[in-house]
Amino acid sequence: MYNKNLINKNNIYIACVLYISLIIGFIFDENLNVGARPDWFYTNLPAIKDFSENFFDTLLNYDKYNHRHSPVYLIFLSFISKVGVGFDTIRFLHLNACLILIYFFFKGLSLKFKTYDKNILFLISISIFLSPTFRSLSIWPDSRIIGLIFFTLSIYEFLKFDENKNIQYFYKTLIYLIVASYVSPNFSVFIIFYYFNFFKKVEVNHIILSFFICFISSLPAFYYLFILDINFLIAYTPGTNINEIVSLDFNISNKILIISSIIFFHLIPFLINNKFFKEFIKFSKKNFFIVFIIFLINLFFFDYVMAFTGGGFFFQLSSLFFNNNLIFYFFSFLSLLVISYLFIFNFSNILLYSLLILSNIQNTIYHKYYDPLVMIIFFLLTFHFLPTKFLSNKKNLITLYLFYSIFIFARTIKYLVF
Repeated sequence: MYNKNLINKNNIYIACVLYISLIIGFIFDENLNVGARPDWFYTNLPAIKDFSENFFDTLLNYDKYNHRHSPVYLIFLSFISKVGVGFDTIRFLHLNACLILIYFFFKGLSLKFKTYDKNILFLISISIFLSPTFRSLSIWPDSRIIGLIFFTLSIYEFLKFDENKNIQYFYKTLIYLIVASYVSPNFSVFIIFYYFNFFKKVEVNHIILSFFICFISSLPAFYYLFILDINFLIAYTPGTNINEIVSLDFNISNKILIISSIIFFHLIPFLINNKFFKEFIKFSKKNFFIVFIIFLINLFFFDYVMAFTGGGFFFQLSSLFFNNNLIFYFFSFLSLLVISYLFIFNFSNILLYSLLILSNIQNTIYHKYYDPLVMIIFFLLTFHFLPTKFLSNKKNLITLYLFYSIFIFARTIKYLVF
């Protein structure tokens, strides 16, 4: 008899096949994100070697590596290297450690959607195996994926606190987020989301103590970045031409249009249902001109160019095939409509979207920053009928797997042709 609380053997076989595909990718140096392999050889690996040979000198001159990622995970890998573990072995250990992300995504889904078929939740979680970003950053070690693991751990503890209000889960949520922020600083902004929810549910004395813990925990980072002035966050990135380099960019219009289009791209498999279409059409009829004005304002200030690199799927598609931004502008406007529609359900959704925008302070905006982050946030943190609607029909999984398969195919074509 079918038991929705037990994982079907066939689904376990699917997970094994997907894991084997990742191992095959490791053997043949798969690089679907294109930049993952060179990032490993030309930025991560030199820093790891130098940390293992001359730790303090490397730490105090880390900003000279032109590396925008935190040194924390690279330092950890350097310790492993120093005891004699080869770099290919380190890569393989890293790959298997990344499976923790899938495990805790599944645990989070099982906690939030207790009444739903665990087989559906399991198949959603292992679909991350098909994420080009997950595959690339698992095969080629990168801080971003490790930061995402700790961020997902913090979400899991957040959900446990939300369920039974046990104060230990409150502190665990913050501790895991602190670790995630040290590994990948972009996740630090989500402290705002957590406290927005905690203020209504946690006693004042615990709020004050947690503020103190967060403050003390942030001091080493502030000292390293601003007192010692080893500010790797402002490492130079490509400018509008080959001779120009820039670092931070606070053109919010670039971020709104591009990040919105990336979020929309990752939501596509979950938007395909009749209820969404009906409600979205009603919303669009009432709010079309308001959103269009917002779009035009952002369009006026938009100045992102291909030379920056990145830009997301629709930006790249528009530029590569049509040599202009027209297709990108269309999808950006559509993305703003969809995200505006999602806003109306809960202020937390607005806050999450705003934090996704704020989490990127560089001029470059890469698709990998939001894959598979958007899906994890969509299911575990957003307030909407879409996640439960998706979970109510097993056939929706076909859409999800087909979407990722097409995405991998498109990435492969781009890698081989362009």
